[in-house]
Amino acid sequence: AFLHYDPNLEDEYMIQEEEWDRDLLLDPAWEKQQRKTFTAWCNSHLRKAGTQIENIEEDFRNGLKLMLLLEVISGERLPKPDRGKMRFHKIANVNKALDFIASKGVKLVSIGAEEIVDGNVKMTLGMIWTIILRFAIQDISVEETSAKEGLLLWCQRKTAPYRNVNIQNFHLRKASVDDPLGNINLAMEIAEKHLDIPKMLDAEDIVNTPKPDERAIMTYVSCFYHAFAGAEQAETAANRICKVLAVNQENERLMEEYERLASELLEWIRRTIPWLENRTPEKTMQAMQKKLEDFRDYRRKHKPPKVQEKCQLEINFNTLQTKLRISNRPAFMPSEGKMVSDIAGAWQRLEQAEKGYEEWLLNEIRRLERLEHLAEKFRQKASTHETWAYGKEQILLQKDYESASLTELRALLRKHEAFESDLAAHQDRVEQIAAIAQELNELDYHDSVSVNDRCQKICDQWDKLGTLTQKRREALERTEKLLETIDQLYLEFAKRAAPFNNWMEGAMEDLQDMFIVHSIEEIQSLITAHEQFKATLPEADGERQAILSIHNEVEKVIQSYNMRISSNNPYSTVTLDEIRTKWEKVKQLVPVRDQALQEELARQHSNERLRRQFAAQANVIGPWIQTKMEEIARSSIEMTGPLEDQMNQLKQYEHNIINYKTNIDKLEGDHQLIQEALVFDNKHTSYTMEHIRVGWELLLTTIARTINEVETQILTRDAKGITQEQMNEFRASFNHFDRDESGNLHYDEFKACLISLGQVGNDRQGEAEFARIMTLVDPNGQGTVSFQSFIDFMTRETADTDTAEQVIASFRILASDKPYILAEELRRELPPEQAQYCIKRMPPYTGPGSVSGALDYTVFSSALYGESDL
Repeated sequence: AFLHYDPNLEDEYMIQEEEWDRDLLLDPAWEKQQRKTFTAWCNSHLRKAGTQIENIEEDFRNGLKLMLLLEVISGERLPKPDRGKMRFHKIANVNKALDFIASKGVKLVSIGAEEIVDGNVKMTLGMIWTIILRFAIQDISVEETSAKEGLLLWCQRKTAPYRNVNIQNFHLRKASVDDPLGNINLAMEIAEKHLDIPKMLDAEDIVNTPKPDERAIMTYVSCFYHAFAGAEQAETAANRICKVLAVNQENERLMEEYERLASELLEWIRRTIPWLENRTPEKTMQAMQKKLEDFRDYRRKHKPPKVQEKCQLEINFNTLQTKLRISNRPAFMPSEGKMVSDIAGAWQRLEQAEKGYEEWLLNEIRRLERLEHLAEKFRQKASTHETWAYGKEQILLQKDYESASLTELRALLRKHEAFESDLAAHQDRVEQIAAIAQELNELDYHDSVSVNDRCQKICDQWDKLGTLTQKRREALERTEKLLETIDQLYLEFAKRAAPFNNWMEGAMEDLQDMFIVHSIEEIQSLITAHEQFKATLPEADGERQAILSIHNEVEKVIQSYNMRISSNNPYSTVTLDEIRTKWEKVKQLVPVRDQALQEELARQHSNERLRRQFAAQANVIGPWIQTKMEEIARSSIEMTGPLEDQMNQLKQYEHNIINYKTNIDKLEGDHQLIQEALVFDNKHTSYTMEHIRVGWELLLTTIARTINEVETQILTRDAKGITQEQMNEFRASFNHFDRDESGNLHYDEFKACLISLGQVGNDRQGEAEFARIMTLVDPNGQGTVSFQSFIDFMTRETADTDTAEQVIASFRILASDKPYILAEELRRELPPEQAQYCIKRMPPYTGPGSVSGALDYTVFSSALYGESDL
């Protein structure tokens, strides 16, 4: 069987009001189960006092057995009971029991002594359940869970190893197993026989009831918990004894292991020391090498494990002593001679013997090695010398110097000097070979005969090499002196031919060099330099003759001594044919250069005439344009008469400027001729054609702009009714603050003007008002105010101009004070063209009181002055 857990069930079984006030009736099946279970549970404890109950609601009515039950299960004494048989005696006893229960922290709700005395089954069972919870279940706690959860967790852990068992709560249901009734009866019989747990439930009630009483099940299961809890205490005691014995056995094993390892290690040391102390030398090198190899095996293979055993022995001893001290056992005392200090002493003697043995082996090997080393050293040095000397006689007998040049001969001489140095360096080796051979003879080397023969051959060859070396040096030095004479001539030729060749190449390059000049002075300078060059030609021809004579002298020496050497000059790549060819080329290029320079001189004279012709006109036109610009600027500032007179004067200026255009065109023609002649500079004037063009265009623009400004002023005057006197005052104010006479007022100048006129104040509010005015007069943010913008602002501020509000008020009069106007009213009050203009552009009126065809004159009027999005 297995139990199913419902997560929605309440787990707080210690709160009585939620258990016994929920309803006044108890399920008959549950009541039967609780009667039997609770009765059996009470008897399991009352029998310890030599009594029991038969009827749970009757036997607790006088309170005596109830108090006895509480004393048994709590182990505490309750107040002395009343022995009377009257009802108040019984109530007093039951109250004493209930007070004791309450003193244990149990809150009793709806359970009174009168109900128990009256034999109320529901209350009696509830009281017993409270006692069971408090004294049998409440103290059950597994991993800090509540009483019920702890009991459930204990059941789950105890049944976890069994298959087909899955306990989730204390509500049992039938499991899919054979004979569940027999299984439950068997379990209860075993519990009663072996665990002394009485049979508190009937198997039939559990199997045949759809939902057995949970309290009955929990009461019965709690008995198992307490039974097994006692068994676990016994098991814990047994485990403690086993642990103590195991520690003692392990300590004894470690002691025996120490004794065994110590004995084996000391025995090995005893056998090894005599072997290391044996110093009997061997007669052969091979035998001594064998002893050394045996010693190496000892150090590499045999000793390292013993080092580990010694270390492990010390570790085991320390570990054993620590375990004995921790377990309160007496310290371990090894057998005599097997202490750690004894082992350390034996090991020290072993290492001392080992050190002396190794030194002795090495000394013996060195001694036997000496003779073999000397013989091998002789063989190596003799082989090295013989390898070095091989072929040296044939090299010294060569006559390669007879056909060598001076450079090659000197290389041979340097090579021979290197050989002589090498020969001298080998002198020491030959002496060492002879000394080693003598030592081997003195030590009676077994193969001294072959050593002596080889040494003699080496000495004889050494003497011969010395003689041949001296003869070759003499021959090389004689040939060197002869070649030095030829070399000096070659060198002299090279020193003079190379500069002369470079001079001719430079001369040809200069004579053929392209030149670009821009003035008569520059071409005149080139002609002067060319004349100076022609003056150096006789001296150059003399140098050419001297170089040719050196070459002829070289040819003469070679022929005189019948030398088998090449006539090519090793110091120079310049040949006589090159010198002759280049000299002829220089003589041909000189007259060609003369002609080109004269032609360029004529061209520069022509260019100079063009420069002067252009400069004469430009020096007149440039100042004329500047003068006109100044006159126009001055007139725009100084003119104070009627605007019509100013306009007439400006028109006359414009007429004169347009008539001057023929001079500009003529200057353009001269400039074209200069450009075609590739003349890019003109020292006779500071004016360029571009300057003239820009000045001319600026002059035309300025006169046009000035005329436009006067025309605009006339339009403004006529549109706003400004008198000439007012216009003159505006001009006077503007000119007064235009201190740099630029024709525009800068930021500070305009602000000073407004302050003087009282338009703005010199405070924070004045700054804000000035910023607003600047957005009107300088909408593009250029930082300056023109005279026209100044007039617009002044007339806007002083003249009586229409506003959007005034137009709206006028439309309101035509509309008879309505917020809208009709098309018929517009046609009646305005001329046809203007009425149609308004009708076409006025948006429909959508405000309060709107009628069909209503037009919004307010939005229309605001749009006229840029105050809406229309």
